[in-house]
Amino acid sequence: MTGEGFPGKLPNAFLTAGTSSFSEFLIEAAPELLPGRRPLPPGDYTEMSAHATTIVTIKTADGVIMAGDRQATAGSFVASRDIEKVFAADGHSLIGMAGTAGLGVELIKLYQVELEHYEKIEGAPLTLNGKANRLASMLRGNLGMAMQGLAVVPIFAGFDVDAEDPSQAAKIYSFDVVGGVNEERDFESIGSGSIFAKGALKKRFRRGMSIDEGVKVVVEALYDAAEEDVATIGPDFTRDIYPVVMTATAEGSKRLGDDTIAQISRDIIAARTENPYG
Repeated sequence: MTGEGFPGKLPNAFLTAGTSSFSEFLIEAAPELLPGRRPLPPGDYTEMSAHATTIVTIKTADGVIMAGDRQATAGSFVASRDIEKVFAADGHSLIGMAGTAGLGVELIKLYQVELEHYEKIEGAPLTLNGKANRLASMLRGNLGMAMQGLAVVPIFAGFDVDAEDPSQAAKIYSFDVVGGVNEERDFESIGSGSIFAKGALKKRFRRGMSIDEGVKVVVEALYDAAEEDVATIGPDFTRDIYPVVMTATAEGSKRLGDDTIAQISRDIIAARTENPYG
């Protein structure tokens, strides 16, 4: 016997034919576990939580690159110097977040489970466009908290394994706090330092770059953002803390080693010593 009234047994929601969406399953089985379903007293909570900042992502000839700085702030204070804001969403896609740090990390973890759950139920992964739309749907569920200052803004990028033309397989999607989704052309940046990072990308980006060239561009864009935005931090050689840089190509998603990013950061600083304005 199973279901309610039988201690130690799974609830009926776990034993009935369900949906391929894990978040929709949670709405039925345990809605209190969804980030946007937790009730808050009236008020603005903007200054009560740590905020993650700048993320950049670009297309290259072989796929996409996404990078994020490591600082989270709470008002005028540094809440964390080594937070991670960029993750592999699945085997061929990446996700980063700006905004309320705790909710953002929780949303990303839920999204990773969402994609894995769908593939297990359906026997095939979502298309890249489908993954972006699924993330937008999940983001709408946080609208209530966003209106009270606990907003999360993700960015999503990946290599479309279903693309007929491999040269068009790299894709970037941006979102707003209400779940609107847009496919970007070449590059995008989010967070408090995004205006400065995007300005750097406009100067350095060129279509058809290799992965190695693109990694240098995104690290330099974050360095420029850190110079202008107090909420964004550059490489920290004292503590060995460097931007998180990930790639998604036909071979899959992977994170570049800190040693690689440290050397690129040193090269950028050396070049700026000779020419302070880049």
